[in-house]
Formats: sequence, structure tokens, C-alpha cells
Amino acid sequence: MMKAWLGAIALSAGVLSTSVMANQCGDILGHSMQQLNTRESVDLCDSYKGKTILMVNTASKCGFTPQFDALEALYQKYQDKGFVVLGFPSDSFKQEYDDAEKTAEVCYLTYGVKFPMFSSSKVKGDDANPVFKALIAKTGETPSWNFNKYLVSGDEQTVKHFGSRTSPDDKDFIAELEKMLAANTAMAASTEKSGE
Repeated sequence: MMKAWLGAIALSAGVLSTSVMANQCGDILGHSMQQLNTRESVDLCDSYKGKTILMVNTASKCGFTPQFDALEALYQKYQDKGFVVLGFPSDSFKQEYDDAEKTAEVCYLTYGVKFPMFSSSKVKGDDANPVFKALIAKTGETPSWNFNKYLVSGDEQTVKHFGSRTSPDDKDFIAELEKMLAANTAMAASTEKSGE
């Protein structure tokens, strides 16, 4: 009986480690997050693995809220090059609606956001969502206000933090983004060559 029980534990541990290995994403993308104003969840690893990602904590009632325009323009300009913006509405700074429908209205109707947005969650402290916990651990930078930006390389190894005042069309920010996109393209090309 004991052998059978130990065998079952070993088997389930093997299955578990296989599914973790198949996931092949780190602490940042190794999560599922609920989409804004829906019941649908997105597996971040399945959806965004290998892309250069800009993760932003957003708020609907903030002086920086108009940055949605520049974030959307950035997404439209670079999405065909393997780039995505992910928005994480948060009331951590008391400037987000409690009503997901109102948050969605600001994002989708007022600013015409097409990039993925997730349900409102905390982005600092012990209650921070797991994505932001990983971003904070990687950079040592906790969001000090809304519209902090974390630029994540396709392999999740490099994460650059930019504060709220850095606009998505800031030339130094764009230079960093383009450098990451170029590195990602080169990495993808070398992976394809080694697979031939």
C-alpha cells in the first residue's frame, strides 16, 4: 500500500514538473490574469511568451491618464514587430473606479485602447498581483504612482523600469524599446537557425 501511494506521489510530481517545464515562462509571465470587465482569463505565458512587453499600472482618474493615447500609438506602431502593451488598472493610488464597467469605458471608449487590459488589482505591497510582485522583485522598483512602466525583454531576463513622468513617446524610452525589439528579433532568428 505504501509503495503504491509513494508511486502515485512520484507520478503526480512528474506530471506537475512536466507541465511547469512545458510552460517555460518565468515569474513575470507564469500567471493567468482576468481580462478587464469580462470573466475571461488570459494565460500570459501562452499569449505573450517571446514578445517584448510593456507592463503599465493604469488608472482612470489620474493626471497621467492621457498617456493611454501614447501607449495605444506605441502598441499600434510596434505590435507587428513582436511588441505588446499590457495594462493593469489599479486603485493602489485611489484613482481607479470600483466599477470595472467604468474603467473599461475610460480605456476602450474614451481612449480607444486596443491593447490587452486586465481586471483592477493591487500593484504594490503584500497584496500586489503576482505579475507586479515579480516586476518589483526583478527591478527593485515599486510603482510610486500610476502609469509606471516596466519594459520586459522576450526572455524575461531584462526588465527596465520607467516612472510615471516618462511618456511612452519619450526618445530615451523609445531607444530602449527598439534596442529590446532588435535583441528579441536576433534571438528569435538564432533560435530558428539552431532548430533547422
